[in-house]
Amino acid sequence: MTTRVLVLYYSTWGHIEQMAEAEARGARGVADTEVTIKRVPELMPEDVARNAGARLDQPAPVARPEELADYDAIIIGTPTRYGRMAAQMANFLDQTGSLWFNDRLVGKIGSVFSSTASQHGGQETTLISTIVNLMHFGMTIVGLPYTEKRLLEMGQISGGTPYGATTLADGDGSRQPTEAELGMAESQGRHVAEVARTQKLGQAAG
Repeated sequence: MTTRVLVLYYSTWGHIEQMAEAEARGARGVADTEVTIKRVPELMPEDVARNAGARLDQPAPVARPEELADYDAIIIGTPTRYGRMAAQMANFLDQTGSLWFNDRLVGKIGSVFSSTASQHGGQETTLISTIVNLMHFGMTIVGLPYTEKRLLEMGQISGGTPYGATTLADGDGSRQPTEAELGMAESQGRHVAEVARTQKLGQAAG
């Protein structure tokens, strides 16, 4: 019995893309788990995106809203824009009305990760407000528990919250995800896959 996990993300400069890959690595470490990484469409005109230095050659295929129902767990990654999810991710989720209306995502596992330019740039508000979307779908929310001890690290600047893994990009995007931040994302991906698999096995047995 295969558990299907989707890591769905938007990334302008590649920070969330790296975190998505770490989430996927963690999920793939769980037995009988199939992991797919996809991204949402870019909304910026190509010339604007190029002038902003956006990474436009990301290999992950672009997702379609209707395919979210095909997965047992969905892990969403979005950068922060003024304390909320990026417009690209919001636009994608706004197209899932038929999934919501027909209860297609009820009971599935949902989780979120993010990035901000600074330590106090709104990473937690972004995570929590994105979780609200998943709750409207009826999803079961899974965060990053404190069994991940890097959440308690005080010796260096680091992202990471119990609501989901995060990274800090700096204002110009020059700071890249650290080993600890990628490790927390990997831990989150593994935890989500474990919960999703346990749920699926329980449903099969019941």
